Amino acid sequence: MGQGVAIVLAILVVLVIIWAVSTYNRLVSLREYMENALSQIDVQLKRRFDLIPNLVESVKGYMKHERETLEAVINARARAVSAEQKASANPRDRAAVQELFAADAALTGALGRLLAVVESYPDLKANESIGTLMEELRSTENRIAYARQAYNDSATRYNIYLQKFPTNIVAGMFGFQEAPLYEIVEPEQREAPKVSFS
Repeated sequence: MGQGVAIVLAILVVLVIIWAVSTYNRLVSLREYMENALSQIDVQLKRRFDLIPNLVESVKGYMKHERETLEAVINARARAVSAEQKASANPRDRAAVQELFAADAALTGALGRLLAVVESYPDLKANESIGTLMEELRSTENRIAYARQAYNDSATRYNIYLQKFPTNIVAGMFGFQEAPLYEIVEPEQREAPKVSFS
């Protein structure tokens, strides 16, 4: 009877170990998918960062009285670039990722204000190079929105799995943390920049 109990206990221990390893591997996979989704946002943000100086430089001559708007975009871009570098250096740093999301939202708001001002300058609407930049920016904004959605979907799957019992036991033992979601906190940031020249 003692040997049978030992075999049953050994089988139970092996099953628990197999389950723990499987759970750990699933958590790692989900975290990697989430970090990949974050890096896709990163790629699109870099594209946006590259477009902004060209746009600002192109409209600067026309918008002499809008210096404050241009400076707001330039400053928001600088903060977003810095936050992006921190988050991409350590995508598991929750504070760095949240800082990136906040800086990105601020840049989106500043761009929206710039684009609204650009709309009020007829000469800018007629400028072909500015039109091309605006089209590239519109396309990039769409890609950023898609990348944000993909990241939130991936982070949500990861967070749900992380919180489930008994997965949360393995997650706690190995230091897995919830991923922040990209959320808009300021009501004016909910409005997408309008990039139309119709």
